Amino acid sequence: MTEGTPVQSETADKDTVAAGDEKQKNGDSRVTVSEQPVAPRAEEEEESGFVHPEGGWGWLVMLASMWCNGAVFGIQNAFGILFISLLREFGSEDDDDLRFKTAWVGSLSMGMIFFCSPIVSVFTDILGCRTTAVGGAAVGLVGLLASSFVTSLGPMYFTYGIVFSCGCSFAYQPSLVILGHYFKKRLGLVNGMVTAGSSIFTITLPYVLSLLLGRLGLQNTMRVLCILMFVLMLAGLTYRPLLPAKPRTARGFCPPISQVFNVNIWKSVGYRIWAFGIPAALYGYFVPYVHLMKHVVERFGEDSNKEVLLMCIGITSGVGRLIFGRAADYIQGVNKVYLQVTSFFVIGLMSMMIPLCHVFGGLIAVCLLMGMFDGCFICIMAPIAFELVGPADVSQAIGFLLGLMSVPMTVGPPIAGFLRDRLGNYDLAFYLAGIPPLIGGAMLCLIPWVEARNKRRQKEEALKSEQDVTHKMLEQDKAQEDPRVKAGESVL
Repeated sequence: MTEGTPVQSETADKDTVAAGDEKQKNGDSRVTVSEQPVAPRAEEEEESGFVHPEGGWGWLVMLASMWCNGAVFGIQNAFGILFISLLREFGSEDDDDLRFKTAWVGSLSMGMIFFCSPIVSVFTDILGCRTTAVGGAAVGLVGLLASSFVTSLGPMYFTYGIVFSCGCSFAYQPSLVILGHYFKKRLGLVNGMVTAGSSIFTITLPYVLSLLLGRLGLQNTMRVLCILMFVLMLAGLTYRPLLPAKPRTARGFCPPISQVFNVNIWKSVGYRIWAFGIPAALYGYFVPYVHLMKHVVERFGEDSNKEVLLMCIGITSGVGRLIFGRAADYIQGVNKVYLQVTSFFVIGLMSMMIPLCHVFGGLIAVCLLMGMFDGCFICIMAPIAFELVGPADVSQAIGFLLGLMSVPMTVGPPIAGFLRDRLGNYDLAFYLAGIPPLIGGAMLCLIPWVEARNKRRQKEEALKSEQDVTHKMLEQDKAQEDPRVKAGESVL
């Protein structure tokens, strides 16, 4: 944070120079160096030029972003219910790879949401949050509506797995970026409340989908879900930007490549570890959301109350987002990463516990813990990105991270389905799904150490630079005194 406005810093510099000149006139060789650290210019301009409202219209934007998170990830998290219907609708008991093929629909959908994120960040920088979000919601609506008319898995890969999910991606990411226009001090809390929207939908959608699928069928159920995407279009209209747009060095609609793809974010070692550590942890993340419902049916029977498990995940995930989102506001700097490390360790262990639960109550306890720390992981992603790269680069920092997350989230569920088709149960699939979160969490532990080392290095460089300036000024004073001494000797 800056310790003064740019005007104050400039005044202080002038006073220091004036004091130095006065001392030189008096023959004093002592040098006074300002003790006030010079803050980065970008932060000074942000502090002096813009004040976050911390409310007002921002509360409506928060509600719109909450609906976005709910509509997008509520549908994705409830895919386990649609997965069972897809198996009945398009599957054949003679197909040995039935679950492997069907899992690709939901897995491809979730993966594309994150895969498109780097492109979405570029569009957000060029077109703004409002245009990008509304256009994305419209594309998602078209994809979901088209999915209701297909009669086989092949077209479903395209309509649901690509078109619908790409639209969701363009609608989702601006909902995170726009919050930074309205909130700063409350950003952690607001992110927790916004991401809790998906928890609310995850709680209610499994029961709603089960009811709709039983009465209307798969096709009509998807048409009903289109209502959520239409409301999402209206919600995107509230994303009124406040922060000034980045200046462009070139005329015309498209900025230069150097401004489109921001390479500054990759100069941060901490961000590089974060951007590769989180994807490493997510190879098994989406497996329970796709296969847990089918695992419960196989182990406890068709009459088991499987929807209550997704409800448990949704409830505790919402609670976790509110609690840990608020807690993140009180944790200094990149130490927020330790919250994500803890969440990955718990999620990994809970995934391994699923095959060990032979009592339905044990699965409920596992899902409660998994949901709590899932909320922790999700809600502090944006605050950590702000800490690692700063507010100016956060859009593409989040975008590239989500893009790297797309690969592990896409391949995990199909691999689990393949193992089920070959082994006859999901036990090994859930055991393996718990290993990547443990590895990824261990990698993230390096970030606070790396960032602390960089800060020490910057302080040492600043101190060395300050000493060099002092040494040069002393040499100049000495050089000015030498002619006076020589002149005095010649006169005598």
